[in-house]
Amino acid sequence: MSNSFKSVEKKYFVFSRTIRFVITVLYPIMFLIAPIEYKFLLPFIWLLLFLGGEWLQEIYLHRIIVVPLGSITDTAQKLANLEFMTVCDIQSHDELGSLSNSLNTLASNLQNALDELNKANKQLKKDVQHERILLEQRKELVDSLSHEMKTPLGLIQAYTEGLKNEIDNEKRRKYMDAILAATERMNYTIISLLDLSALEAGTTVLKETLFDFVELTEEVGGRLLLDVPCERYSFTYELPEREIIVYADRRRIEQVLENLISNAKKYVCENGNIHLAVKQENQTIYFSVFNQGNTIPEQELSQIWSKFYRGKWTGQSGNGLGLAIVSQILTIYQVPFGAINHTDGVEFYFQFPIANK
Repeated sequence: MSNSFKSVEKKYFVFSRTIRFVITVLYPIMFLIAPIEYKFLLPFIWLLLFLGGEWLQEIYLHRIIVVPLGSITDTAQKLANLEFMTVCDIQSHDELGSLSNSLNTLASNLQNALDELNKANKQLKKDVQHERILLEQRKELVDSLSHEMKTPLGLIQAYTEGLKNEIDNEKRRKYMDAILAATERMNYTIISLLDLSALEAGTTVLKETLFDFVELTEEVGGRLLLDVPCERYSFTYELPEREIIVYADRRRIEQVLENLISNAKKYVCENGNIHLAVKQENQTIYFSVFNQGNTIPEQELSQIWSKFYRGKWTGQSGNGLGLAIVSQILTIYQVPFGAINHTDGVEFYFQFPIANK
């Protein structure tokens, strides 16, 4: 700063000395060139020049010091009021310009720090909310398990007590079969509940790969509907003859298909039909499974995806978790799904994007 005009003091010193030098030099020059009859006016002219020089110095002092200081003061006041987006626009290359740049840097850093703090606060709120949700889900899980275990535990206790005093082998075998069935029901309910809780909490890690959706549908449908012959219903299907590739967690999509097909199998009417269909609509797969039987009351169509929901039309069968798991998985993938009543039954469906090879 000492080798150039980067100091306010030097700027003012040079300017004031220049003005005084000009005034001092002009006086003898005017004395030499002025006519004799006008020389008596020279002291007045020199006085006017002197006053004009002082006035110019005041203007220059106002421009390089007073105006920038006013701008800096306004900026500092705004910063004190937490208005960090303000900018001090002083372009001079001196101490005041450097101070202005420092204030702007300070304001920018404070704004960035405030943004980071706000972001951290939002994340903290999310974490607290997430913890609260987890605690509520844990409580709900414990309550749900307690409620769902009462019936099978009661059955197990009753049949176990019956085994103690029963000597008839046929009855003992029936008691043991009932105990095994209740145990299997408990095991399935616990596993389903834990799986559903993980999906709801967002802790499930999806292992996504490319696979043939048509092949998976044939595999699941064949296992559930063809490999176990049943004269209670008929089964028809409509599948594409070529492969359709999707990118998803194969096990989770298989779980969706199993639950939807099992649901249709559970509620198909006597001698009714189950119809399985996979269609391609542009770049989307449309999967549907239809079962003839009772329709679902319209007011309950949106409730059937809730955990433990069992309407009167279900006959209170099942544990009310299958469709809830389907809903959670498809919600993760943000795809359309639902249930539609027809005149003679119910169709469950979902859509899924086709992968680009």
